Amino acid sequence: MSLVFHPDPVPAEGCDLRPVAAEPPVTLSYSTGTVPRGCVSSSSLHSANEVHVLGVQWSKVPAVVLKVSVTPPASGCARPAVLVLQCSRCLASITSLCPDLLVLTDATLSPGSTTVPHRELPAAASKGQLLDWARGTYGGITSYSELRDPRAIHLRLGEDARSPPDCIPQERFNAAPHLDAEVFFHGMRGCASGGAHGSRAAHIIRLQPEHSSPVTEVNLSLSCPERVVSNQILILQSRANLTWFLSLNGCHIQFLVSGTYKITSFLTHLFSGELLPDTEQGLVAKAFEKNYSVIASYSTIPISPRITLEIQEHEVLRKPPATPTPPAPTSDTLPHVLLLMLQPWKCTDDTMEIIIARSHLEPIKDVVNITLRDISCQAEKNATHFMLRTPLSHCGTSLESQGNAKNELILSLSKGSALRSVRVAFQCQIPRELFLRLFPTAAFEAPQTELEVNKEAFVQASMRWDDYPADLQLKECWLVAPGTEPLLLVQANKAQSSSVAVLEEPPGSRARKVWRFRFTYAVPEGGHVPFSATLKCKAGLQNNTIFEKVLEVTVKDVWRPPNNRGLGLAAVLGITFGAFLIGALLTAGLWYIYSHTREYRCVRAGWGGREWGR
Repeated sequence: MSLVFHPDPVPAEGCDLRPVAAEPPVTLSYSTGTVPRGCVSSSSLHSANEVHVLGVQWSKVPAVVLKVSVTPPASGCARPAVLVLQCSRCLASITSLCPDLLVLTDATLSPGSTTVPHRELPAAASKGQLLDWARGTYGGITSYSELRDPRAIHLRLGEDARSPPDCIPQERFNAAPHLDAEVFFHGMRGCASGGAHGSRAAHIIRLQPEHSSPVTEVNLSLSCPERVVSNQILILQSRANLTWFLSLNGCHIQFLVSGTYKITSFLTHLFSGELLPDTEQGLVAKAFEKNYSVIASYSTIPISPRITLEIQEHEVLRKPPATPTPPAPTSDTLPHVLLLMLQPWKCTDDTMEIIIARSHLEPIKDVVNITLRDISCQAEKNATHFMLRTPLSHCGTSLESQGNAKNELILSLSKGSALRSVRVAFQCQIPRELFLRLFPTAAFEAPQTELEVNKEAFVQASMRWDDYPADLQLKECWLVAPGTEPLLLVQANKAQSSSVAVLEEPPGSRARKVWRFRFTYAVPEGGHVPFSATLKCKAGLQNNTIFEKVLEVTVKDVWRPPNNRGLGLAAVLGITFGAFLIGALLTAGLWYIYSHTREYRCVRAGWGGREWGR
């Protein structure tokens, strides 16, 4: 089953990602050794100093102190070095283990800087002339790097005789041998579906596919504001062989991660992620599928060993009351922390489904059984998973007016010969979307995705709408099959074909609307029977807000053979050989019976075997 959801006029496949507002909801930075332009040379070997030139550009006025650290080569601080830092409009902190490092800069040095000899950068070293000025002043250049929006720069001194004789800048230069920078990302975008209220937001980070990158581990540090935001999700998409190490600072947030990942603060277990879409539209659709209708930030960055994400206070995110940062989990609180992080529950408009991998419960140890608040509702279990599926009206589930279903997971843990119970309260948000199901009988039980030709099928469309459920209408339903004309089944909740009958709506809750109809899919004599078909329905409000659902079904024709083109040569030869083999075996069996019976009769008649043999 696939979901297409769009309040008009937002496209069904998602929403249009646009640059976020002037104050983005997150601050994102990552480490890299690649600079927009740069070069190295051996020309400084013949001059009095090794010279490193840094040209910093800003997308906007920086709000942080630029930290620049300089470390000596393995041989120590034997050779004089010069750092030329062009960083107008910025406050910089420069630290160095070489006390004789000479710094020339137009930046304002912060009080925290190491006391190093420094001079004002001459006005002649303006943009576009910085490299020429440094080359003319010192006679040789060791390295030149242009950086955009750096948060921190780590420069390693040292010269390499194998470098080119001249420093000629190149685009996207690999400066990793002598420089590592942490840079801000300012290209994030966002969007929201038309009916979004901003209460559930997604942050998406996609790592650009660089198969030649040597990076196999990504350390992500995540910080949240003092107010714990539990209605957000972080989607981390990368190639599948990356391992993510997640460091959480005051954050309660759900994750979807490619590859494997570990929560470094309290868990030593390595979790298996899932295969996430590798396209922009696919990742947005994945967030919508999880009922996060606001894409607060979407960022695409290069593969990096270190990423820092700081979630800010923002008006698009609805903040719950302030709570203190939780302490590190103990053996008693670990089940609560782990389950609230995994959030293994999923709700539709009438069911609750819980699936928990046993491997995810390894940090808790010795989970024997899992039930809901009504302990008769026990999870099925096998070697790999605990699974439980129940109607929302059962198992002690309570429904809130905000579209939440509340219950408790009760974990039975074995401790020696005794059992200990841990109760974890949770709430499962009911998606505001249209659900479409196909049933084989009028009992509307056990939905299926198989449609039989010339046999009645029963369709149920339903959704929850807490605000004004009476305004919901079933706009139309179509059956679309390849090679045939689309068949309009229902329009404005009225049957549009003699093979369709709209059924009485069943009694339901105040906030849930249900439509039912039955139809018979008939194929004209000699017509083509498709292998599959698509059932499409739309429901909406009077203000033209549209919810659309698509259900893919397989078509089964029980009245005619699966292939009307006759038997192939292989089938004919197989049947012929089988008939021959059966005939040969039958003949041999009859001859065996006949020969043994005749010999027996001859002996009884007094003939010797010899006479009989003649």
